[in-house]
Amino acid sequence: MRDPTHPDYRMRQTVLSVVSPVYGCAGCLETLCERIAAALAPLGIAHEVVLVCDASPDDAWPRIVEIAARDPRVRGLRLSRNFGQHPAISAGLAAARGDWVVVLDCDLQDPPEAIPALYARALEGVDAVVAQRKDRKDGWAKRTLSRAFYATLSWLTGDRHDPETANFGIYSRRLVEQILRLPESGRFFPLLVRWTGLPRTTLAVAHAGRADGRSGYTLRGLLRLALEVIMSHSDRPLRLVAKLGVLFGLASFGFALLSVYRWFVGDIAVAGFTSIIASIWLVGGATIACLGVVGLYVGRIFTESKRRPHYVVVESTDAGDPLR
Repeated sequence: MRDPTHPDYRMRQTVLSVVSPVYGCAGCLETLCERIAAALAPLGIAHEVVLVCDASPDDAWPRIVEIAARDPRVRGLRLSRNFGQHPAISAGLAAARGDWVVVLDCDLQDPPEAIPALYARALEGVDAVVAQRKDRKDGWAKRTLSRAFYATLSWLTGDRHDPETANFGIYSRRLVEQILRLPESGRFFPLLVRWTGLPRTTLAVAHAGRADGRSGYTLRGLLRLALEVIMSHSDRPLRLVAKLGVLFGLASFGFALLSVYRWFVGDIAVAGFTSIIASIWLVGGATIACLGVVGLYVGRIFTESKRRPHYVVVESTDAGDPLR
C-alpha cells in the first residue's frame, strides 16, 4: 500500500474507490455519482466510482457510458449476463484501483454521505468498517426474511451474524486482495469479509428509502441465495444428517431389543398395518431427506470443480483496459 503521509499522495493517487453493482436503478445513477462526489469533496482525496452493470433490464449501461464520458472519475463494466449481486461486487473489486474500497448499492438506500465517517473510522486502524443500518426502510416481509436468514446462518456457522449489516462498508486494499484470491463460486461478500479474519468494526448509519426501481431479489431468488450461502459456508447440515442417522440407528436397536424381550416373556403381538406403514414412511422420508442434503453438497463440489470464472466482462468504459 502506498504511504498516505506523503505530501503529494492525496491528490495524485486514487485513494478511494466506490464500487456499486447496478441492476434496475438506471434512473438514480447520475444522482448517485453526484452525491458521492459531493460527500468526498471536503476530504480532498482522489476517488473513482466503479459501476458494474449486471445485465440490468433497463437502460442502465447507456446511462453509465454517458456519465463516464462526462466524468473521468466514473468507470463502467458491463457483464455478459446477470451473474448476481455478489459476483458483480467481485468484478468491481477486481477493477478498483483505490487503497480503500467502498461497496454500496446503487439504489441510494446506502447513503453516500456516510462514506466520510466510514473512512475516518477505517483510518483508526481497521481493515473493514461495515455500516449497521438504523431504522431500515425495507418492507416488513424483507426485514423478516433477512432476520430469519441471518438467524439460521448464525446457528449453522456457530458465529453471530447481524441482520442489520450487509455489503455497505469500506474495506482496505489488503482485505480486497485477500477476497479476490478466494476461488470459490459462492461469492457472498459479507461472509468473505468475515472469513479473512482481518480487523473490522461496525458504524451505525441511517438507512434510506429506495430511490429508483425495485429489488431484483424475488422470494425464490432469496431462498436460492440462502441455500447457496449455507452450502458454501457451513457443513453443519451434513453433521446433522450424521447425527440423525445415529439417532435412527439407536432407535432401531432399542426397538429390536424390545421385540426380543416381548418374545421371551410371551407377549407376541402381530404387527398392525398402521405401525408398519408409519415406520416405512418415517424411515424412508428421513433417508430421502439425508440423501437430498448429501446430494446438495455433491452438487456444490461439482460446481466448484469446474473452476469457471465468477463473471464475464464484455464491455468497459476504459477502452485501454483488457477485459477481465
